[in-house]
Amino acid sequence: MGDISIPNALSNFQRKSCWYEEEIEENLRWCFALKSILHTGASQYQDIQLLDTKPFGKALVIDGKLQSAEIDEFIYHESLVHPALLNHPNPKTIFIMGGGEGSTAREILRHTTVEKVIMCDIDEEVVDFCKSHLLVNKEAFFDSRLELIINDARAELERREEVYDVIIGDLADPIEGGPCYQLYTKSFYELIVKPRLSQGGIFVTQAGPAGIFSHTEVFSCIYNTLRQVFKYVVPYSAHIPSYADTWGWVMASDTPFTLSADELDQRIKQRIEGENRYLDGKTFSSSSTLSKAVRKSLKNETHVYTEGNARFIYGHGAAYKQH
Repeated sequence: MGDISIPNALSNFQRKSCWYEEEIEENLRWCFALKSILHTGASQYQDIQLLDTKPFGKALVIDGKLQSAEIDEFIYHESLVHPALLNHPNPKTIFIMGGGEGSTAREILRHTTVEKVIMCDIDEEVVDFCKSHLLVNKEAFFDSRLELIINDARAELERREEVYDVIIGDLADPIEGGPCYQLYTKSFYELIVKPRLSQGGIFVTQAGPAGIFSHTEVFSCIYNTLRQVFKYVVPYSAHIPSYADTWGWVMASDTPFTLSADELDQRIKQRIEGENRYLDGKTFSSSSTLSKAVRKSLKNETHVYTEGNARFIYGHGAAYKQH
């Protein structure tokens, strides 16, 4: 879990900083110096911290896991959003599961084809907090094309009758006691998500750590689970410095993904306002070319994610700690 500590003044007189420390694994911790603690609190669902860090700028931490950092969040959000929207011939309606900080909506709303975005997050306190403190997304929150819903994403998708061109899973990591792990299951993808996709629709989800060792936590089984539901499934990854690891996403559809790097670049020029900082055609080609070890592991993965047979990344959510 994420902890904040102040070094002993005598033994660490050269490091007069407050430090954030996150336990990534039982024997592995990641820490960096803080300028200040901007906010700490707890909602009904999650513990929330906003930190001003020395190496990564402002950083949002939920349930002891760093969610995004000011200096490199563009890598995560461009990778999550643009491949799916660019592979769709004309994405007009988008549904975001989660995404409370607003960065996913910000990237979607750069697409000129987009007419309506539903952002559905369960935690109103997180959303309100991010609206107040993450000024980079202020414009997105006030865009007339964005409809913000505070609800469980599963319940909201079940309630709605319309279909969407792209559905995006920008959910918290599947951690034990967290609010989101049921939204990574085969039954959810098969019975809730897929029926809400339009003809040729695309689903994409963040899929946890995807490093040479860490990808077996949840990335490989999320990929395998989606293979049971959709005809075409593309896993891809990128290194995110503030995560201290490579991160993974999985894109899925019943329509094949056929665009070349040059065709992706052409659609970027035609459809996206402003310039991407990270993603272009060649970058996506590279991101979707996984290492030999990871490809082999994904090919051999047999685990299917279900509520009764879930996998979690290391750590515990606020609900777990209450028991």
